[in-house]
Amino acid sequence: MSAQPIYGVPILSRFNLAALYVAGIGLVLMTLIVGWQVFCRYVLNDSPSWTEPGAVMLMSWFIFLGAAVGVRENNHLGFDVLLYVVPPGGKKWLRMISDIAILVFGIGMVWYGSSLVALTAATTLPALGISGAWDYYPIVGGGALVSLFALERIVLRLSGAPIDAALDEVAPSEIAVELENIADVRRDAADLNTKG
Repeated sequence: MSAQPIYGVPILSRFNLAALYVAGIGLVLMTLIVGWQVFCRYVLNDSPSWTEPGAVMLMSWFIFLGAAVGVRENNHLGFDVLLYVVPPGGKKWLRMISDIAILVFGIGMVWYGSSLVALTAATTLPALGISGAWDYYPIVGGGALVSLFALERIVLRLSGAPIDAALDEVAPSEIAVELENIADVRRDAADLNTKG
């Protein structure tokens, strides 16, 4: 299920959009770096040492920022199976439990990611010439955004904002594809009935 928040803190909407763009740019840059590495390795027979660690670092950034965007846009893991069978009042509580679990996980990312940053701050990544802490900053940044976005959903739900009503109107992703092609499905079923 996916639903762009109608309610919410405007600054968090800007953070969400910025994270989405940074993640997208990181994905494109990583693709270019890996392409350059392949070209250098197989055409020039001389692969640069910085390409692999640089691509992995960019991948960390766009994964964790993309995960945060998924939390804000409600594309994260949740109790989707149970949501189909419980009454509407129960759905609100299942979503609240899911958001609390996500908040706790995000806080854990910040806490343990900060420990890793502190442990590796004095080291240097030889191929890139930068602090080893940069390998773990994505965990801290992504965790901070995940926590903020989950907290926003919890506060909105507790304040009575109808954020769950918008989610209930969205077709589940596994059914949405079929709904887009419903005319084709009906035509195929009619064809099978006439042939049989």
